[in-house]
Amino acid sequence: MKRKIIVTGDGSKTIQIEDWDEQYHSKHGAVQEAYHVFIEHGLRLFSNQQVHLLEIGFGTGLNALITYLEAAKLNLRIDYVGVEAFPVTMEEVTQLDYCGQLGMESAKNVFHEMHDCPWEVPVILTDTFSLTKQKKDFREINEQNLFNLIYFDAFGARVQPDLWTEDIFKVMYDALVKDGVLVTYAAKGSVRRAMQAVGFMVERLPGPPGKREMLRAIKI
Repeated sequence: MKRKIIVTGDGSKTIQIEDWDEQYHSKHGAVQEAYHVFIEHGLRLFSNQQVHLLEIGFGTGLNALITYLEAAKLNLRIDYVGVEAFPVTMEEVTQLDYCGQLGMESAKNVFHEMHDCPWEVPVILTDTFSLTKQKKDFREINEQNLFNLIYFDAFGARVQPDLWTEDIFKVMYDALVKDGVLVTYAAKGSVRRAMQAVGFMVERLPGPPGKREMLRAIKI
């Protein structure tokens, strides 16, 4: 599918899949959305501990980058697993220039290593941040009772409804430890009901710019 780089509402860039009219991040602000959904309502629930974190849709690596940047402030040791079936190219990573957008040129080498490092093996990026990229379909995830936090950042239900079903959220539920948290930008009633059907306690939260609400789910 044809992809192109576009500028979003906060000045940061994302990738658009033209055939679907779908973006990797919000058109209203890629960086704003990432911080609001995944950091403010996910990562910042944790402090002074080891966090096993699963990202559904590693994509551009933006969520991994900002998690790396914010983890030090929260005194977190991060074991980050990013699942992605269709990796972006290094040319696209360079064009996105997220380190420049964030004013963190010092993190550029780490960000590039996130994309350059091999798949399927843990890579120690720093003393407190390891990354394992898994190139596979989300349905193939088989970890049980491992993760404290899931960033669910799949393409929207409008274009990939099969990624927002009870079957998928059962995989997510099983992968989390008790009291583990899943956060996503989505807020559709069908998504919330699918989460609840597999056992999650789900709450609606204020959404990022351009969205009224988002969802946070807790394994009870």
